[in-house]
Amino acid sequence: MTGAKPPLRPKHVWSIRTKLQIEGRSRDLAMFNLAIDSKLRGCDVVAIRVEDVAASGYAADRATVRQEKTGQPVRFELSEQTRQAVDDYLKTANKRSGEFLFTGRRGPETSMTTRHYARLVSDWIGSVGLDPRLFGTHLLRRTKATLIYRRTGNLKAVQLLLSHTKINYLPRRTMSRRAVTRFTINANG
Repeated sequence: MTGAKPPLRPKHVWSIRTKLQIEGRSRDLAMFNLAIDSKLRGCDVVAIRVEDVAASGYAADRATVRQEKTGQPVRFELSEQTRQAVDDYLKTANKRSGEFLFTGRRGPETSMTTRHYARLVSDWIGSVGLDPRLFGTHLLRRTKATLIYRRTGNLKAVQLLLSHTKINYLPRRTMSRRAVTRFTINANG
């Protein structure tokens, strides 16, 4: 499938979280929750360092990460569920400040590759009965933003959450066609 892929629905998010918890996959649960909460691109999720989210050894309420694509810092809030998942993962993996939170196969000094991250996302999607070809890594970035838009209708908030500078770019990726039409009419007068 080409083009924008759909975000996850809340029931899918809960299904994936539950499955990862039951299977005891603490790294994957921490990564999944962080990806949803942070709304970061995949390349930024895998580049998160321990001190970015847990400077004191425990997950913080808020974190700031500099985006690779734009160079801009992004501040985000970590939900209680995400903080718990990160703390559990830090404990089981014995992670220390200065290390990548999600290390690669080449050793602790390298981050996980975005390709490995994409394979994990496909596994998570497939594990709850969805077709992985219909979903990509970017769906995790858009999931929370889409939920917020559906609840509030506040496009400006979604634009800020995703760090989009061009409002024209946002609707086609996040909203339905009907909402795009409504937004375009409202924006143009």
